[in-house]
Amino acid sequence: MSTIGYENWAVDLANVGAIYPFQGWEIPMTIVGVVFWLAWHRIQFKRESADLEEAGKLADKEKVAEIIDRY
Repeated sequence: MSTIGYENWAVDLANVGAIYPFQGWEIPMTIVGVVFWLAWHRIQFKRESADLEEAGKLADKEKVAEIIDRY
């Protein structure tokens, strides 16, 4: 199986060029990676914000004020 179109490697490798799989897909894969990375950060931000909001609602406001005033 050849992913770059060469069935026989008995050639001058100086004339071959890139010898890694999926050549030509560097830019689309980079774009997909960046979009995935940004989407992951957005999802994490939303989930953590919701968790912090819920934790803030469960906290006893008088106790929190007392702890803050102590410092």
